[in-house]
Amino acid sequence: MRPGRLAAAADAIDGVPGVPVTGATSGSGRRPALSPFTRTLLALLIGAGPALSGVLPEDEADVMYHSYSGGGITVEGPSVLIRKKVGDSLSFTANYYEDMISSASIDVRLSASPYHEIRRQKSIGVDYLHGKTTYSFGYINSVEPDYRADTTYYSVSQDMFGDLTTVTLGYKRAWDRIYRDICNAPHPTGTYCPDIINDPTFHQQADHRGYSFGASQILTRNTLIDLNYEIDTDEGYLANPYREIRYLSPGGLGFTLAPQVYPNTRTSNAASVLLKYYLPWRAVLTAQYRYYHDTWAVVGDTFELGYTLPVWHRWVFDTTLRYYTQSHASFYSDLFPRADYQNYEARDRELAAFDSYTVGFGASYEFEIPKVPWIHKSSANLRVDRMLIDYSDFRNALLADIYGAGNEPLYHLDATIFEAFISVWF
Repeated sequence: MRPGRLAAAADAIDGVPGVPVTGATSGSGRRPALSPFTRTLLALLIGAGPALSGVLPEDEADVMYHSYSGGGITVEGPSVLIRKKVGDSLSFTANYYEDMISSASIDVRLSASPYHEIRRQKSIGVDYLHGKTTYSFGYINSVEPDYRADTTYYSVSQDMFGDLTTVTLGYKRAWDRIYRDICNAPHPTGTYCPDIINDPTFHQQADHRGYSFGASQILTRNTLIDLNYEIDTDEGYLANPYREIRYLSPGGLGFTLAPQVYPNTRTSNAASVLLKYYLPWRAVLTAQYRYYHDTWAVVGDTFELGYTLPVWHRWVFDTTLRYYTQSHASFYSDLFPRADYQNYEARDRELAAFDSYTVGFGASYEFEIPKVPWIHKSSANLRVDRMLIDYSDFRNALLADIYGAGNEPLYHLDATIFEAFISVWF
Protein backbone atom coordinates (compact mmCIF):
# COMPACT_ATOMS: atom_id res chain seq x y z
CA MET A 1 0.00 0.00 0.00
CA ARG A 2 1.22 3.52 -0.72
CA PRO A 3 0.22 6.91 0.69
CA GLY A 4 -3.07 8.04 -0.68
CA ARG A 5 -4.06 4.69 -2.14
CA LEU A 6 -7.33 4.60 -0.19
CA ALA A 7 -8.17 8.18 -1.06
CA ALA A 8 -7.21 7.71 -4.68
CA ALA A 9 -9.42 4.65 -4.94
CA ALA A 10 -12.26 6.47 -3.25
CA ASP A 11 -11.85 9.43 -5.57
CA ALA A 12 -11.86 7.16 -8.59
CA ILE A 13 -15.06 5.50 -7.43
CA ASP A 14 -16.63 8.83 -6.55
CA GLY A 15 -16.26 9.68 -10.20
CA VAL A 16 -18.73 6.91 -11.02
CA PRO A 17 -22.26 8.29 -10.62
CA GLY A 18 -24.54 6.16 -8.51
CA VAL A 19 -21.72 4.94 -6.30
CA PRO A 20 -20.43 8.10 -4.63
CA VAL A 21 -18.28 8.65 -1.62
CA THR A 22 -20.94 11.01 -0.36
CA GLY A 23 -23.91 8.71 -0.01
CA ALA A 24 -25.54 5.38 -0.73
CA THR A 25 -27.71 2.63 0.58
CA SER A 26 -27.92 1.17 4.03
CA GLY A 27 -29.84 1.47 7.24
CA SER A 28 -33.21 2.62 8.39
CA GLY A 29 -33.71 5.51 6.05
CA ARG A 30 -30.00 5.46 6.29
CA ARG A 31 -27.12 6.40 4.08
CA PRO A 32 -23.52 5.56 4.95
CA ALA A 33 -20.69 7.40 3.27
CA LEU A 34 -20.08 4.54 0.87
CA SER A 35 -22.60 2.24 -0.76
CA PRO A 36 -22.11 -1.49 -0.19
CA PHE A 37 -21.15 -2.11 -3.82
CA THR A 38 -18.87 0.93 -3.78
CA ARG A 39 -17.09 -0.17 -0.64
CA THR A 40 -16.64 -3.64 -2.10
CA LEU A 41 -15.01 -2.17 -5.22
CA LEU A 42 -12.92 0.12 -3.04
CA ALA A 43 -11.54 -2.77 -1.02
CA LEU A 44 -10.94 -4.65 -4.27
CA LEU A 45 -8.71 -1.78 -5.38
CA ILE A 46 -6.99 -1.54 -2.00
CA GLY A 47 -6.53 -5.07 -0.81
CA ALA A 48 -6.89 -7.44 -3.69
CA GLY A 49 -5.80 -5.71 -6.85
CA PRO A 50 -3.81 -7.69 -9.38
CA ALA A 51 -0.07 -7.45 -9.64
CA LEU A 52 1.67 -5.53 -12.35
CA SER A 53 2.33 -7.83 -15.26
CA GLY A 54 5.67 -9.56 -15.05
CA VAL A 55 6.21 -8.61 -11.40
CA LEU A 56 4.68 -10.31 -8.36
CA PRO A 57 3.93 -8.17 -5.29
CA GLU A 58 6.53 -8.17 -2.54
CA ASP A 59 5.76 -9.95 0.71
CA GLU A 60 4.01 -7.25 2.71
CA ALA A 61 1.79 -6.58 5.72
CA ASP A 62 -0.26 -3.39 6.22
CA VAL A 63 -2.29 -2.19 9.18
CA MET A 64 -4.49 0.82 8.51
CA TYR A 65 -6.98 3.11 10.21
CA HIS A 66 -9.32 5.05 7.91
CA SER A 67 -12.03 7.62 8.50
CA TYR A 68 -14.55 9.68 6.58
CA SER A 69 -16.44 12.57 8.14
CA GLY A 70 -18.86 14.86 6.35
CA GLY A 71 -22.50 15.65 5.80
CA GLY A 72 -23.51 14.24 9.18
CA ILE A 73 -21.89 10.89 8.37
CA THR A 74 -18.91 9.28 10.09
CA VAL A 75 -17.25 6.12 8.79
CA GLU A 76 -14.15 4.75 10.46
CA GLY A 77 -12.42 1.47 11.07
CA PRO A 78 -9.36 -0.73 10.64
CA SER A 79 -8.00 -2.70 7.73
CA VAL A 80 -5.36 -5.44 7.67
CA LEU A 81 -3.66 -6.63 4.49
CA ILE A 82 -1.14 -9.46 4.04
CA ARG A 83 0.62 -10.47 0.82
CA LYS A 84 2.83 -13.57 0.65
CA LYS A 85 4.70 -15.19 -2.23
CA VAL A 86 5.04 -18.96 -2.58
CA GLY A 87 8.00 -19.64 -4.78
CA ASP A 88 8.74 -17.38 -7.73
CA SER A 89 5.42 -17.60 -9.55
CA LEU A 90 2.60 -17.51 -6.98
CA SER A 91 1.40 -14.81 -4.58
CA PHE A 92 -1.54 -14.75 -2.15
CA THR A 93 -3.37 -11.78 -0.67
CA ALA A 94 -5.75 -11.62 2.29
CA ASN A 95 -7.56 -8.51 3.52
CA TYR A 96 -9.94 -7.65 6.35
CA TYR A 97 -11.75 -4.31 6.19
CA GLU A 98 -14.23 -2.89 8.69
CA ASP A 99 -16.49 0.18 8.67
CA MET A 100 -18.12 1.51 11.82
CA ILE A 101 -20.83 3.83 10.54
CA SER A 102 -22.91 6.46 12.29
CA SER A 103 -25.20 8.76 10.38
CA ALA A 104 -27.37 11.80 10.92
CA SER A 105 -27.18 12.96 7.31
CA ILE A 106 -29.69 15.20 5.56
CA ASP A 107 -31.48 12.12 4.19
CA VAL A 108 -31.70 10.45 7.60
CA ARG A 109 -33.01 13.59 9.27
CA LEU A 110 -35.64 14.05 6.58
CA SER A 111 -37.27 10.61 6.77
CA ALA A 112 -35.73 8.49 9.54
CA SER A 113 -33.60 8.45 12.71
CA PRO A 114 -29.83 8.53 13.30
CA TYR A 115 -28.24 5.08 13.41
CA HIS A 116 -25.05 3.10 14.03
CA GLU A 117 -23.91 -0.09 12.32
CA ILE A 118 -20.82 -2.12 11.41
CA ARG A 119 -19.88 -3.56 8.05
CA ARG A 120 -17.28 -6.33 7.81
CA GLN A 121 -15.52 -7.33 4.64
CA LYS A 122 -13.12 -10.18 3.89
CA SER A 123 -11.23 -10.83 0.66
CA ILE A 124 -8.64 -13.15 -0.79
CA GLY A 125 -6.64 -12.87 -4.00
CA VAL A 126 -4.16 -14.91 -6.01
CA ASP A 127 -1.57 -13.78 -8.58
CA TYR A 128 0.15 -16.33 -10.81
CA LEU A 129 3.14 -15.34 -12.94
CA HIS A 130 3.99 -17.36 -16.04
CA GLY A 131 6.72 -15.85 -18.17
CA LYS A 132 5.60 -12.33 -18.96
CA THR A 133 1.94 -13.02 -18.21
CA THR A 134 0.24 -12.49 -14.86
CA TYR A 135 -3.10 -14.12 -14.03
CA SER A 136 -5.04 -12.70 -11.09
CA PHE A 137 -8.31 -13.64 -9.45
CA GLY A 138 -10.01 -13.09 -6.12
CA TYR A 139 -13.16 -13.18 -4.02
CA ILE A 140 -14.69 -10.55 -1.72
CA ASN A 141 -17.47 -11.01 0.83
CA SER A 142 -19.12 -7.98 2.45
CA VAL A 143 -21.75 -8.21 5.20
CA GLU A 144 -23.76 -5.55 6.97
CA PRO A 145 -27.17 -5.64 8.67
CA ASP A 146 -29.20 -4.94 5.52
CA TYR A 147 -26.84 -5.79 2.67
CA ARG A 148 -24.87 -8.85 1.56
CA ALA A 149 -22.42 -8.64 -1.34
CA ASP A 150 -20.23 -11.25 -3.00
CA THR A 151 -17.73 -10.24 -5.68
CA THR A 152 -15.31 -12.17 -7.85
CA TYR A 153 -12.73 -10.65 -10.17
CA TYR A 154 -10.32 -11.96 -12.79
CA SER A 155 -7.59 -10.33 -14.88
CA VAL A 156 -4.72 -11.21 -17.18
CA SER A 157 -1.77 -8.92 -17.96
CA GLN A 158 0.86 -9.32 -20.64
CA ASP A 159 4.18 -7.55 -21.14
CA MET A 160 5.23 -7.08 -24.74
CA PHE A 161 7.46 -5.10 -27.10
CA GLY A 162 10.54 -5.37 -24.94
CA ASP A 163 8.54 -4.81 -21.74
CA LEU A 164 7.69 -1.27 -22.85
CA THR A 165 3.97 -2.11 -23.14
CA THR A 166 1.63 -3.87 -20.73
CA VAL A 167 -1.90 -4.86 -21.74
CA THR A 168 -4.48 -5.92 -19.14
CA LEU A 169 -7.94 -7.45 -19.54
CA GLY A 170 -10.26 -7.69 -16.53
CA TYR A 171 -13.67 -9.00 -15.55
CA LYS A 172 -15.63 -8.70 -12.30
CA ARG A 173 -18.97 -10.12 -11.20
CA ALA A 174 -20.98 -9.23 -8.09
CA TRP A 175 -24.16 -10.55 -6.52
CA ASP A 176 -25.97 -8.35 -3.99
CA ARG A 177 -28.81 -9.19 -1.62
CA ILE A 178 -30.68 -6.13 -0.39
CA TYR A 179 -32.81 -5.98 2.72
CA ARG A 180 -34.70 -3.19 4.47
CA ASP A 181 -34.39 -2.58 8.20
CA ILE A 182 -37.38 -1.70 10.34
CA CYS A 183 -37.77 -0.83 13.99
CA ASN A 184 -39.18 -3.78 15.89
CA ALA A 185 -39.44 -2.08 19.28
CA PRO A 186 -38.77 1.69 19.53
CA HIS A 187 -37.32 3.19 22.68
CA PRO A 188 -39.97 4.73 24.97
CA THR A 189 -38.43 8.17 24.43
CA GLY A 190 -38.82 7.79 20.66
CA THR A 191 -35.29 9.12 20.10
CA TYR A 192 -33.82 5.86 18.75
CA CYS A 193 -34.61 2.21 18.12
CA PRO A 194 -32.68 -0.41 20.13
CA ASP A 195 -34.25 -3.34 18.24
CA ILE A 196 -33.82 -3.14 14.46
CA ILE A 197 -34.67 -6.16 12.29
CA ASN A 198 -34.88 -6.94 8.57
CA ASP A 199 -38.33 -6.33 7.12
CA PRO A 200 -39.67 -9.87 6.40
CA THR A 201 -41.69 -8.52 3.45
CA PHE A 202 -38.69 -7.01 1.62
CA HIS A 203 -35.83 -8.91 -0.06
CA GLN A 204 -34.28 -7.86 -3.37
CA GLN A 205 -31.28 -8.84 -5.48
CA ALA A 206 -28.93 -7.17 -7.94
CA ASP A 207 -26.24 -8.45 -10.29
CA HIS A 208 -23.24 -6.48 -11.49
CA ARG A 209 -20.79 -7.26 -14.29
CA GLY A 210 -17.73 -5.29 -15.29
CA TYR A 211 -15.30 -5.54 -18.20
CA SER A 212 -12.07 -3.58 -18.43
CA PHE A 213 -9.19 -3.04 -20.82
CA GLY A 214 -5.97 -1.27 -19.93
CA ALA A 215 -2.75 -0.45 -21.71
CA SER A 216 0.40 1.02 -20.17
CA GLN A 217 3.12 2.37 -22.45
CA ILE A 218 6.57 3.74 -21.68
CA LEU A 219 6.89 6.63 -24.12
CA THR A 220 10.33 7.92 -23.11
CA ARG A 221 12.74 7.28 -20.25
CA ASN A 222 10.78 9.90 -18.24
CA THR A 223 7.22 9.51 -19.52
CA LEU A 224 4.58 6.84 -18.94
CA ILE A 225 0.98 6.78 -20.21
CA ASP A 226 -1.93 4.58 -19.05
CA LEU A 227 -5.13 4.12 -21.06
CA ASN A 228 -8.18 2.40 -19.55
CA TYR A 229 -11.69 1.60 -20.70
CA GLU A 230 -14.47 0.05 -18.61
CA ILE A 231 -17.98 -1.23 -19.28
CA ASP A 232 -20.26 -2.02 -16.33
CA THR A 233 -23.74 -3.49 -16.39
CA ASP A 234 -26.16 -3.56 -13.44
CA GLU A 235 -29.40 -5.52 -13.31
CA GLY A 236 -31.99 -6.04 -10.60
CA TYR A 237 -32.99 -3.81 -7.71
CA LEU A 238 -30.92 -0.64 -8.23
CA ALA A 239 -32.97 1.80 -6.16
CA ASN A 240 -32.61 2.66 -2.50
CA PRO A 241 -35.22 1.08 -0.21
CA TYR A 242 -34.99 4.02 2.20
CA ARG A 243 -34.64 7.18 0.17
CA GLU A 244 -37.77 8.88 -1.08
CA ILE A 245 -38.78 11.41 -3.70
CA ARG A 246 -40.90 14.41 -2.82
CA TYR A 247 -43.69 16.03 -4.80
CA LEU A 248 -45.68 19.23 -4.41
CA SER A 249 -48.76 19.01 -2.25
CA PRO A 250 -50.89 21.59 -0.39
CA GLY A 251 -50.56 22.18 3.33
CA GLY A 252 -47.79 21.27 5.76
CA LEU A 253 -44.30 21.74 4.35
CA GLY A 254 -45.64 21.95 0.81
CA PHE A 255 -44.47 18.49 -0.23
CA THR A 256 -45.18 14.81 0.35
CA LEU A 257 -42.67 11.96 0.40
CA ALA A 258 -43.09 8.83 -1.76
CA PRO A 259 -40.93 5.79 -2.69
CA GLN A 260 -38.38 6.07 -5.50
CA VAL A 261 -38.81 4.06 -8.70
CA TYR A 262 -35.67 3.12 -10.65
CA PRO A 263 -35.08 1.27 -13.92
CA ASN A 264 -33.96 -2.34 -13.40
CA THR A 265 -30.92 -2.07 -15.67
CA ARG A 266 -28.04 0.30 -16.24
CA THR A 267 -25.00 0.20 -18.51
CA SER A 268 -22.08 2.56 -18.02
CA ASN A 269 -18.93 3.32 -19.98
CA ALA A 270 -15.80 5.03 -18.71
CA ALA A 271 -12.53 5.91 -20.40
CA SER A 272 -9.47 7.45 -18.79
CA VAL A 273 -5.95 8.54 -19.65
CA LEU A 274 -3.15 9.03 -17.13
CA LEU A 275 0.22 10.61 -17.86
CA LYS A 276 3.24 10.42 -15.54
CA TYR A 277 6.39 12.46 -16.05
CA TYR A 278 9.48 11.75 -13.95
CA LEU A 279 11.53 14.86 -13.17
CA PRO A 280 15.35 14.89 -12.80
CA TRP A 281 15.17 15.36 -9.01
CA ARG A 282 13.13 12.10 -8.66
CA ALA A 283 9.83 13.93 -8.37
CA VAL A 284 6.80 12.81 -10.39
CA LEU A 285 4.11 14.89 -12.08
CA THR A 286 0.78 13.15 -12.77
CA ALA A 287 -2.16 14.31 -14.89
CA GLN A 288 -5.35 12.33 -15.40
CA TYR A 289 -8.67 12.72 -17.21
CA ARG A 290 -11.70 10.40 -16.98
CA TYR A 291 -14.96 10.46 -18.93
CA TYR A 292 -18.11 8.64 -17.78
CA HIS A 293 -21.49 8.07 -19.44
CA ASP A 294 -24.39 5.75 -18.66
CA THR A 295 -27.84 4.82 -19.94
CA TRP A 296 -29.44 6.95 -17.23
CA ALA A 297 -28.05 10.04 -19.04
CA VAL A 298 -25.47 10.78 -16.35
CA VAL A 299 -22.28 12.27 -17.79
CA GLY A 300 -19.22 12.84 -15.63
CA ASP A 301 -15.80 14.40 -16.19
CA THR A 302 -12.84 14.05 -13.83
CA PHE A 303 -9.62 16.10 -13.96
CA GLU A 304 -6.76 15.40 -11.58
CA LEU A 305 -3.22 16.69 -11.05
CA GLY A 306 -0.66 15.19 -8.69
CA TYR A 307 2.90 15.84 -7.54
CA THR A 308 5.12 13.41 -5.63
CA LEU A 309 8.47 14.46 -4.12
CA PRO A 310 10.99 12.25 -2.30
CA VAL A 311 13.19 14.23 0.13
CA TRP A 312 15.84 13.55 2.80
CA HIS A 313 16.28 9.94 1.62
CA ARG A 314 13.46 8.60 3.84
CA TRP A 315 10.51 10.93 3.23
CA VAL A 316 8.03 11.04 0.35
CA PHE A 317 5.44 13.82 0.11
CA ASP A 318 2.60 14.00 -2.36
CA THR A 319 -0.29 16.31 -3.11
CA THR A 320 -3.28 15.99 -5.43
CA LEU A 321 -5.93 18.33 -6.80
CA ARG A 322 -9.07 16.87 -8.30
CA TYR A 323 -12.18 18.31 -9.96
CA TYR A 324 -15.25 16.29 -10.85
CA THR A 325 -18.50 17.42 -12.49
CA GLN A 326 -21.59 15.48 -13.53
CA SER A 327 -25.06 16.00 -14.99
CA HIS A 328 -28.22 14.61 -13.39
CA ALA A 329 -30.01 11.39 -14.35
CA SER A 330 -32.90 11.65 -16.79
CA PHE A 331 -35.45 10.62 -14.13
CA TYR A 332 -34.03 12.71 -11.27
CA SER A 333 -35.79 15.70 -9.74
CA ASP A 334 -35.46 17.46 -6.43
CA LEU A 335 -39.21 18.18 -6.38
CA PHE A 336 -41.73 16.55 -8.71
CA PRO A 337 -44.83 18.58 -9.64
CA ARG A 338 -47.27 15.83 -8.58
CA ALA A 339 -47.52 12.19 -7.51
CA ASP A 340 -46.77 9.55 -10.17
CA TYR A 341 -45.47 12.25 -12.49
CA GLN A 342 -43.42 9.80 -14.59
CA ASN A 343 -42.55 6.11 -14.80
CA TYR A 344 -39.17 6.43 -13.06
CA GLU A 345 -38.52 8.90 -10.26
CA ALA A 346 -35.44 9.48 -8.12
CA ARG A 347 -34.11 11.99 -5.63
CA ASP A 348 -30.79 10.35 -4.73
CA ARG A 349 -28.27 13.12 -4.51
CA GLU A 350 -25.61 11.00 -6.24
CA LEU A 351 -27.85 11.19 -9.33
CA ALA A 352 -28.13 14.98 -9.06
CA ALA A 353 -25.94 17.46 -10.93
CA PHE A 354 -22.96 18.62 -8.87
CA ASP A 355 -19.36 19.76 -8.87
CA SER A 356 -16.80 18.39 -6.42
CA TYR A 357 -13.32 19.62 -5.52
CA THR A 358 -10.78 17.52 -3.63
CA VAL A 359 -7.35 18.53 -2.39
CA GLY A 360 -5.13 15.97 -0.69
CA PHE A 361 -1.78 15.83 1.08
CA GLY A 362 0.19 12.73 2.05
CA ALA A 363 3.49 11.83 3.68
CA SER A 364 5.43 8.58 3.97
CA TYR A 365 8.45 7.91 6.18
CA GLU A 366 10.62 4.85 5.60
CA PHE A 367 12.32 3.40 8.69
CA GLU A 368 14.14 0.34 9.95
CA ILE A 369 13.05 -1.96 12.77
CA PRO A 370 16.16 -2.89 14.77
CA LYS A 371 16.87 -6.53 15.70
CA VAL A 372 14.21 -7.85 13.31
CA PRO A 373 16.32 -9.07 10.38
CA TRP A 374 13.44 -10.68 8.48
CA ILE A 375 11.82 -7.23 7.94
CA HIS A 376 13.89 -5.52 5.25
CA LYS A 377 11.79 -2.36 4.87
CA SER A 378 8.97 -0.54 6.64
CA SER A 379 7.11 2.75 6.36
CA ALA A 380 4.64 4.93 8.24
CA ASN A 381 2.08 6.77 6.13
CA LEU A 382 -0.45 9.57 6.65
CA ARG A 383 -2.87 11.19 4.24
CA VAL A 384 -5.64 13.78 4.51
CA ASP A 385 -8.09 14.71 1.74
CA ARG A 386 -10.58 17.56 1.89
CA MET A 387 -13.59 17.26 -0.40
CA LEU A 388 -16.15 19.97 -1.21
CA ILE A 389 -19.36 19.25 -3.14
CA ASP A 390 -21.71 21.87 -4.56
CA TYR A 391 -25.07 20.54 -5.79
CA SER A 392 -26.79 22.26 -8.69
CA ASP A 393 -30.30 20.81 -8.27
CA PHE A 394 -30.46 19.10 -4.85
CA ARG A 395 -31.93 21.34 -2.16
CA ASN A 396 -31.92 21.18 1.62
CA ALA A 397 -35.51 20.02 2.17
CA LEU A 398 -35.06 20.37 5.95
CA LEU A 399 -35.46 24.13 5.44
CA ALA A 400 -38.77 23.91 3.58
CA ASP A 401 -40.67 25.39 6.54
CA ILE A 402 -38.56 28.56 6.23
CA TYR A 403 -38.16 29.02 2.47
CA GLY A 404 -41.02 26.95 1.06
CA ALA A 405 -40.84 23.74 -0.97
CA GLY A 406 -38.62 24.16 -4.03
CA ASN A 407 -37.06 27.42 -2.78
CA GLU A 408 -34.68 25.98 -0.18
CA PRO A 409 -30.94 26.70 -0.49
CA LEU A 410 -28.94 24.29 -2.63
CA TYR A 411 -27.17 21.66 -0.57
CA HIS A 412 -23.41 21.87 0.05
CA LEU A 413 -21.26 19.15 1.59
CA ASP A 414 -17.77 19.27 3.11
CA ALA A 415 -15.96 16.05 3.99
CA THR A 416 -12.58 15.03 5.37
CA ILE A 417 -10.97 11.69 4.51
CA PHE A 418 -8.09 10.53 6.70
CA GLU A 419 -5.91 7.44 6.63
CA ALA A 420 -2.92 6.28 8.62
CA PHE A 421 -1.13 2.99 8.12
CA ILE A 422 2.09 1.13 8.68
CA SER A 423 3.57 -1.17 6.06
CA VAL A 424 6.31 -3.75 6.49
CA TRP A 425 8.01 -5.77 3.76
CA PHE A 426 9.51 -9.12 4.68
